[in-house]
Order: sequence, then C-alpha cells, then structure tokens
Amino acid sequence: MYKLKHLLSTQDLSADDIYDFIALAKDFKALNRSDIKKSDSLRGKTVINAFFENSTRTRISFEIAAKRLGADAINFSAGSSSTKKGETLIDTIKNMQAMRSDIFVVRHASSGAAKFIASNCDASIVNAGDGLNEHPTQALLDLLTIHEAKGKFEGLEVAIIGDIFRSRVARSDAWAMKKLSINVRLFGPPMMLRDCEAFGCRICKSVEEAIEGADVIIMLRIQLERQDGEPSFPSVREYSKFFGLTAKRMQVAKEGVIIMHPGPINRGVEINSDVADDPRFTCILDQVENGAAMRMAVLHTINLNRSL
Repeated sequence: MYKLKHLLSTQDLSADDIYDFIALAKDFKALNRSDIKKSDSLRGKTVINAFFENSTRTRISFEIAAKRLGADAINFSAGSSSTKKGETLIDTIKNMQAMRSDIFVVRHASSGAAKFIASNCDASIVNAGDGLNEHPTQALLDLLTIHEAKGKFEGLEVAIIGDIFRSRVARSDAWAMKKLSINVRLFGPPMMLRDCEAFGCRICKSVEEAIEGADVIIMLRIQLERQDGEPSFPSVREYSKFFGLTAKRMQVAKEGVIIMHPGPINRGVEINSDVADDPRFTCILDQVENGAAMRMAVLHTINLNRSL
C-alpha cells in the first residue's frame, strides 16, 4: 500500500498503489451505499479543506469523505480569511496547523503550491488541484470509474479531448494511465496542445480521430479562468462546432464506449446535452459517486501513513 504521508502527484504512485487505492475505494463505496455510512478510521482527527480556489464537487466530496470516516471536517474559504489582509499562504497554513490539525486538503491557483506547503509544515497534505499542475484524486476516481466499467486497464484506449495544456486533470490522468499500460490519445485546439509531446501520448488531428476506437472518452472544459488574456479559439460557438462532442460525432465511436467529464460541464460547448445525458455512454455521475469513495480511501491511507 502507498506509504507516503502526502498525496501530491500521480507520478508518486506505482501501479500497485493505484490498484490498492481502487480496492479500498470499492470497500468504501459499499459502505456509502449502506444504511449507516460511517467508519471511525479518522475518529479524533481534524481535516481542513483549505481551498484557495472555487470548487463544488471536490470540496464537498472531501468534506463528506472526512465526516464519513469520523473526522472533524473544517472548510476554509480564502475569500473570508486573513489572506485578504496580507497573510502569506504558509502563515495561514501554520496557524491552522497550530490548532493541532492533522490533514490539509489543499486547492490553490499556483502550480506547486501543495508541494510547497508539504515542505513547510508537519501535517499531511492532499493535493486537491494546484494551478496547471496536478489533481491526483481526480485521476484516481477516474481510474476507479474506468475499472468498474471495463474490468481492466491494460490495452485500453483513452481519448482526452479539450484544454489539455491548462488541465491538471489531463496531466494526472496521463501520468497514472501510462503506469497501467493504458494507451492515451489527446486532442484539442492547437494552442491547447502546447508542450503535450512531453506526455508521450498520441496527438490526434480531429475529434473523429480521437473518438474512433476509443474505449473511454474524457471531455475537458475550457479553462477560461487560466487563459491570461490569450484566447485559444475565436469563440465558444466555433469551439463547439470544431471540437465539441455531439451525437453526430458519436456515430464513429466504438460500441460500449463510455464518456467521462471531471466537471463542471459546459453544456453545448465541449459536450452537448443529448450526449452528456445519454445512459448508453455517460459515466459522469458515477465519477461523482466514486469521488467520495476514493477520497475516503485517500484520507484513510494518508492517516495511517502519518504514524509510520
């Protein structure tokens, strides 16, 4: 089982670590579907969700995960904190740590923020998304969803389509999937594929090429908040026309293909509603359910590792 006290990157995970997290998450998923959704593995521990960026699914699922494991879960909002008065990131974390907090779940707009915090405090850190860098628990829940749907990893074809350059989900997914012998293909507007050769993945030239033969399609939203005044496409309408997933484009898809999306979905932009809601394809809400279970597995494991 994974032995580190932090979870910062999927690059720190072995294939065995990933399989162990999936097995444990499946146990917690069964617990979550029972009448009494409670464990005491984090009883007496304090978990702080330190979110310096907006979030719905990730923050709530971490809160649910901590509470179902018996922890005291505290939600920190940067917008109403002393960071608005000039307090530094590390001073903010160290002040909360001084109250004997055990685990920080950190989301921040700066790449490397989670690792920086982990290097400067004694508590355990779980990276819930840092800038353009990584989002390891999203990758783990994606892999759980794929394993449930396909029963294996080796040899699967996974297409990731959208804003690859700015997507921390794409990075974490790609690094983790390569360790499991999954073949990853990427597609998006040229400006959204900058430097993507570093992943060592197949780069497709059209949506149809990316979709055809894929076992899994992962759609990504446009990261408008991270474009820094550099539009990667003329308009949202044109993006949908040339890069969006539509029912017509799904006609070339492989039978049994599943569609995933880390959320939030921008309907009519990267994916049309008739595709996103089609029960033949969509696993998007399965991802959301699996997010709580996987984050329970992560918090449980990180807590065990604190005493090693």
